[in-house]
Amino acid sequence: MADQPPPLRIALISPGAMGSALGAALSAAGHTVLTSLTGRSAKSRARAEAAGMLDADDATLAACDTILSVLPPGDAPALVERLLPHIAARAEKPLFVDANALSPATKTALAARLATAGCTLVDGAILGPPPGTSPRGAVLLLSGAAAQDATRLATVPCPTRIVGETVGGASALKMCYGGINKGVAGLAAALLLAAERHGIADALKAEMAEHMPDLFQRYQRRIPDMMPKAYRWVAEMQEISAFLAPDDAAGAEIYQGLAGVFATIAEDVAGDGKACAVLHRAIAAP
Repeated sequence: MADQPPPLRIALISPGAMGSALGAALSAAGHTVLTSLTGRSAKSRARAEAAGMLDADDATLAACDTILSVLPPGDAPALVERLLPHIAARAEKPLFVDANALSPATKTALAARLATAGCTLVDGAILGPPPGTSPRGAVLLLSGAAAQDATRLATVPCPTRIVGETVGGASALKMCYGGINKGVAGLAAALLLAAERHGIADALKAEMAEHMPDLFQRYQRRIPDMMPKAYRWVAEMQEISAFLAPDDAAGAEIYQGLAGVFATIAEDVAGDGKACAVLHRAIAAP
């Protein structure tokens, strides 16, 4: 039997719900997983510890074999800029896998920035819930010239799948998939809130339960799951808008509008929660 390659040292940033689940799977597969806990909450620190992730400074993170970026989309460019000087200072460069929900154009720009330090970016995208939290599981999509090298990040709960040889393939698929999956939730939330404002929320619920039972059951799961994550989805909708803009101006406007819907819900989550209470009532069993 051929010798197995040695375990990787992986810098996985950050230890949120998705990052810590990936970290746990990678740790269980025998890899050493480092992260950055500077400024993180006690909850994030506890998640990282439970996942076997070790705290490290930026220079140590840049010295890993692979950097796996899993962040709210709007934070991804800042991470590249933060680590770039440390990567540039090293003779041996890490493989940088950006697995964030960003447009192909944004991924291409990040690849160009990393190339100034001699570092290669693999375009990544995660479809599905955090590994280990659902029978459906997740998959890490990969594209780019070095995508094959990143397949070593595959684990039982989160396999990898190569979808192209150029940066942009994985992110384009994520934009389309996420735009359908999350966009529908945003549209439903906007109209459920409108029904409450117009005094027909109960009537709408009854019609949906009778005539759209499959969709109604989906929203009963999807909308409560969406509300605490809405702040993350604002930048993702903006990325989808930018993805569509060169070819579909009307579609781009739709996703700018959805970014506004999620921003409003995120503000409500951080505020008095009135809109969230309306949404909970709207999808409660009739």
